[in-house]
Amino acid sequence: MKRFNSINKVIWAASAVWLLAAPFAVVAQEIMPLYPGAIPNAKASDLQETGATTGVLKGITKPTLEYYKPNPAKASGTAVVIIPGGGYGVVVYQGEGINIAKAFAEKGVAAFILKYRLPSDAIMPDKKIGPLQDAQQAIKLVRENAEKWGVDKSRIGVIGFSAGGHLASTVATHFEKSYIENSQNTSLRPDFQMLVYPVISMQDSLTHGGSHDNLLGKNPSRADVELFSNELQVRANTPPTYLTHAADDKLVDVDNSIVYFEKLRHLKVPVEMHIYPKGDHGFIFRHPGWMDPLFAWMKQNNWIKE
Repeated sequence: MKRFNSINKVIWAASAVWLLAAPFAVVAQEIMPLYPGAIPNAKASDLQETGATTGVLKGITKPTLEYYKPNPAKASGTAVVIIPGGGYGVVVYQGEGINIAKAFAEKGVAAFILKYRLPSDAIMPDKKIGPLQDAQQAIKLVRENAEKWGVDKSRIGVIGFSAGGHLASTVATHFEKSYIENSQNTSLRPDFQMLVYPVISMQDSLTHGGSHDNLLGKNPSRADVELFSNELQVRANTPPTYLTHAADDKLVDVDNSIVYFEKLRHLKVPVEMHIYPKGDHGFIFRHPGWMDPLFAWMKQNNWIKE
């Protein structure tokens, strides 16, 4: 009997070690409509969403949030809303959404991919605010349901890529005005922002032409250009920021990140920047270790456990 019990203990211990060593399976837990009721700033359209097979989406009229549960062994209570790029003309949902969500979830961060409406006169009365409405709603939805997802309401950040970086920096600098229904006065301010080869400015000297034209049109007013040039919207309460870019980016000039960094630094907003000498636009697909310094920054700020 003693030998039998001893064998059982060995088997149980070995099983426990195996369970601890088993990789965490990262899968989407839920895809939810972004708005519980009517979608704001929308008009009837026969536009159809495409790109599900390629992971590059167009024609989005029904924005969603896709949830990836964090690794329970590493869960820190931190959440991140992920905003893929695509020049405000497409959404690179697979490469800058799903792949990123899985990496965050593995690190113990609750990840929410935003499938946002692209600015279009065909589906919106005011196309320039449509993406911002969706980004604000994403922050609001995560914050109001924080308890359900085991998230700390004061640990909700945003990450954006390219034009998604413009949208992330917009939601991080325009949070004092609500562009959505917000009767509970939920804070729309992200607690931190991470911007990857971001479009920051709409000014001709810095902007990415395609993002500029898709969001504001070819001949926007000076007021709209300045409103959506986020280097001009930085304030002392702008969230702590992580920036990364490639110096040889031929699509979105690295000066977007540099100018933003300088504005943040001068206003004493905590900011860290990593510039790769080479990699061009979309370098995340060529630099497999690009998230290591980002995770180090998050660890230093106690947003992840390791």
